[in-house]
Amino acid sequence: MPNLRPLLMLIALLMSTTLVACSQADANAAPERTFTVSGHGEARAAPDIAMVSAGVRTQAATAKAALQANTAAMSGVFKSMKALGIADRDMQTSNFSVSPVYEPYRDGQTGPQKVIGYQVFNQVTVTIRELARLGEALDTFVSAGSNELAGVSFSIDKPDPLQDEARVAAIKDAMHKADLMTRAAGVKLGRLMTMSESGGVRPMPAAPMAMRAEKASVPIAAGEQQLDADVTLTYEIQ
Repeated sequence: MPNLRPLLMLIALLMSTTLVACSQADANAAPERTFTVSGHGEARAAPDIAMVSAGVRTQAATAKAALQANTAAMSGVFKSMKALGIADRDMQTSNFSVSPVYEPYRDGQTGPQKVIGYQVFNQVTVTIRELARLGEALDTFVSAGSNELAGVSFSIDKPDPLQDEARVAAIKDAMHKADLMTRAAGVKLGRLMTMSESGGVRPMPAAPMAMRAEKASVPIAAGEQQLDADVTLTYEIQ
């Protein structure tokens, strides 16, 4: 059987020489020239849903009594919301707490503060899908027994089409900048190499819209929602 060792050593030497030559060629090659540019896009629309957070805070000498009073009041709130046409899926408990109430601190007091009662807080967040009835809903909250209104926020129920508008605007903005800047620099724009995106929704106070419900006199300014998109494009420079 012939000795294959010399042949294998020769093959290994040739492969090593080839790898070294390729590595040197890569090192001597001209570096790739790229150009990165960012673009921003916006799209605006009036909101079509509202989220209202309201609740009931009760206090009594015992936790049991405070909880019973709170349960009765919140049951009335839920009942009134359903009577207004709010679906179960649009009502969600967002905060619930039971905490002790202490006697006021007195100057010179050395001992611990005495517990004089208990406080129960139950808050619900309701989605209003008919903005024309938002004022009526706020009035209903108060009339049904809610004694704390945490706030009202607005949103767009289906933001995807508007977000796509913002994306297209961002890409056009980036492409415009890329064309302008490369022409000014006297170079030619090559192929698009990478693309990335970031962005989101943020409320805008512009163009407030006053609303007044039929059965309540609560003025509401819904304003506008603005969706943003930011893109980063990397081009090859020829």
